[in-house]
Amino acid sequence: MAAITAKMVSELRGKTDAPMMECKKALTEADGDMVKAEEILRVKLGSKAGKAAARITAEGVVACSINGTTGAMIEVNCETDFVTKNDSFLALVNAAASLAAQHQPADVAALSALAYEQDGFGPTLEDVRKGLIGKIGENMTFRRFKLFTSGAQLAAYLHGTRIGVVVEFEGNEVAAKDVAMHVAAMKPVALTSSDVPAELVERERSVAAAKAAEDAAKATAEGKPVQSAEIVAKRIEGGVQKYLKEVSLFNQSFVKNDKQTVEQMLKAAGTSVKAFTLYVVGEGIEKKVDDFAAEVAAQVAAAQKAQ
Repeated sequence: MAAITAKMVSELRGKTDAPMMECKKALTEADGDMVKAEEILRVKLGSKAGKAAARITAEGVVACSINGTTGAMIEVNCETDFVTKNDSFLALVNAAASLAAQHQPADVAALSALAYEQDGFGPTLEDVRKGLIGKIGENMTFRRFKLFTSGAQLAAYLHGTRIGVVVEFEGNEVAAKDVAMHVAAMKPVALTSSDVPAELVERERSVAAAKAAEDAAKATAEGKPVQSAEIVAKRIEGGVQKYLKEVSLFNQSFVKNDKQTVEQMLKAAGTSVKAFTLYVVGEGIEKKVDDFAAEVAAQVAAAQKAQ
């Protein structure tokens, strides 16, 4: 049996918003497996437990550079929100986006090697990055970028500096811009239900099946009738289909008019969306989490010292 630490409980609570004791029970049941514990909480607490799972912990900025039918979107990370407002850091990010769009480098290493000078640093983008680390006193990295070279029309939307969307389309630019804003707000994972990654579908099916099994066990314990296998199967499939509708762009209700889907809005505007790319700062990155027990002890000590 794996030891369940206060740090693990705190990390799971930060991901799920579930109560501390529920997090500890889930971790114990999962033998310390964080992913399994999160699924256990989703089964027990429903969708509430998954709402904080997409919380972003790393800091940074997303920027776009679009020129006609070519462009680039980039994410550059730093350690604190303070640096995201630094003029030199922002200049570096925008320069990196522009250079990526112009030169279409193969990867981050190739991007970093491109010629660029700023604030007395150079002659490459990487040299400027290293120079600013020393000047500002905080680490920063070129995390990822996406090039757009398919020849399709491009519409970009930035929600502040933390969310960026680029839509590849044919047709009405205003409609495409509206779709970009919609993607930033609703965060679909694919264009259509059939495009949703298989691993996400299977995870949702697993959660629905586990929930059905828990309900059956509860009904048995209470002496109530248990749903038939046929009804359970339909219930699980219904849950999966509901999930697919919620996360596929074309099936989502349009944010500006919930009486129509995004697909219906696009059809009315004579516009077709070929693809979209969504960047959310820090997505998938875990910031260093301090030991929860040590943090509480430090706060108590500070309070006693202040008395």
